[in-house]
Amino acid sequence: MLAKVFKAYDIRAIYPKPLDEGIAWQVGFATAQYLLAEAAAAGLLDPMSRTVCVGRDMRKSSPSLAKELKQGMRDAGADVVDLGLVDTPFVSFAINHLGCAGGVQVTASHNPANYNGFKISKARAKPVGQATGLAEIQRLAALTEREKAKPLGGREETRDLWADYRAHLLSFVDARVLSGERTLKIAVDASNGMAGTMMPKVFDGIKGLEVEKIHFDNSKGEFVHEPNPLVESNLRDLQGVMAKGGFDAGFCFDGDADRCIVLDEKGRPIGCDLLLAWLVSDALAQAPGSAVVYDLRSSRSVPEIIREHGGVPVESKVGHVFMKARLAESRGVIGGELSGHFYFADMWNTDSGARAFAAVVTALAGARQPLSKLIAPCRRYVQSGEINFENEDKLGALARLKAAYPRAKTHELDGLSIDAGDWWANIRMSNTEPLLRLNLEARDEATVAAKVAEVSEFLGHRVEH
Repeated sequence: MLAKVFKAYDIRAIYPKPLDEGIAWQVGFATAQYLLAEAAAAGLLDPMSRTVCVGRDMRKSSPSLAKELKQGMRDAGADVVDLGLVDTPFVSFAINHLGCAGGVQVTASHNPANYNGFKISKARAKPVGQATGLAEIQRLAALTEREKAKPLGGREETRDLWADYRAHLLSFVDARVLSGERTLKIAVDASNGMAGTMMPKVFDGIKGLEVEKIHFDNSKGEFVHEPNPLVESNLRDLQGVMAKGGFDAGFCFDGDADRCIVLDEKGRPIGCDLLLAWLVSDALAQAPGSAVVYDLRSSRSVPEIIREHGGVPVESKVGHVFMKARLAESRGVIGGELSGHFYFADMWNTDSGARAFAAVVTALAGARQPLSKLIAPCRRYVQSGEINFENEDKLGALARLKAAYPRAKTHELDGLSIDAGDWWANIRMSNTEPLLRLNLEARDEATVAAKVAEVSEFLGHRVEH
C-alpha cells in the first residue's frame, strides 16, 4: 500500500483505501525518525529541534489521520506541536517561528474530498520531495511495524499561532490599506477550503479592505466545486459575483490555500507568469538587483521585465521542490510558476497564497489604473496555453522533435525547450501519466497556430478538454 501513496512531491491518495490511519502512523513514525536525524546531523541542539509541528485541512478524514500521524511521531521520540486547522503555508511559518525540526500538513491540496495526504517539510521549511528525503521516509516507513515498535513517549502540545501569523502577513500590506486611506474591493472564492479559515483570521478587520466572501464555509469537508483554480469552470462562481461590478480584483484559492489565481476587475483570469512579471517592480524596489525565479514555461516577457527592473532572471524546473531550492540558491526575492504557486524570500522561500494576496493588494494600493491595464504591458506575446498529448514513448518523441529543428537553440532543464527565433516552446513529460505537455509562444497568433500544428505532429494524440 505504501508504494501507492508516495508521490513525487508528497504523500497523497484516496481515503480510506489505499491511505488509512495505519499508514498515517507509519508515515508519522518514519517522518519523525528522518527529521530528527536531519536535525542532529545539522547540529541543531535546541529542544525545539526534536519537535515537529502538525497542521491539517478541513477534510473529513483529516482529524483521524492527523491523530495517528502525531502518535507515530511521538512513538518515534519526537515532540509534537499541534497547530490545528490551518492552511499549508501556516506550517512553514510555524516551523520557522518555533524553530522546529520540520512540519507536516495533512491535506490533499486541490484533489477531491475523498483524497487526503501529507506535505512534509524539513527545518526552515525546506521541502521534502523524492530526491530530498521522501524516498528515505518511504524506506523507513516500509521497515516499521507498529506491533514491534517500542514507543519512546514524545510529548504533544497545542499552540495557537494565528496572531503571530497575522502580524507577519500584515507587515507586507500597504499602510494606506491598513489605515483605510486606500480602499480596495476584492472578491474571494475560498473553494470551501482552508482559505475559508485563513482569510478571516488574517485579513478581517483591515479598514481599507472590503472582501466579498464566496464558498468560505469549510465545516462540511466537501467542495461546491473542485478546489482547483486552474480549471476555468471552477472560476464561474467568482466571475458571477464580479459581474456585478465595482471590484478591484478577484482571487480563487485551492484547497490548502498555498496557491491562488487572480482575476482582473473584469473577472478575467491573469496568467500567473504575467502576474509575476507585474509584481516584479514592487519586489525589486524592496531588494534591488535581486534574483527572480520563474517557471521555464513562462512567457519570454517575464525575464525581459525582470532585467528591465534591474533584477536577475533565474529559470527553474516546474514543481515546488525545485522552485524553492532555486529561490534559496539564488537568494532571490520572489518566484512564481504557472500553477499559481508564488514564492517569497520573506516566507522562507516557500509558496503562500496569503502572501500573494498581500502582494497584489499592496501593488494595487499604489496604482492609479485598473488591474487589466496594469497587466497589459506584460502581455507582449501570444501564448498557446498548455496542451496535453497522450504518448507512450515520451523520450523518443522529444528526441525526434529535437532532431527536427537542428538550427534552433535547445536546452533540457525540464523536458525540451526550443527557441527557433520567431517562436519558442517547452515540452515537458508528466511525472504520473503518459502525457507530454506543450507550451508554445510567438509574436502573433498566426505563428502560434502554425507552429502548434507543426510541433503536434511529433507529440502524439492531442487530449481535448
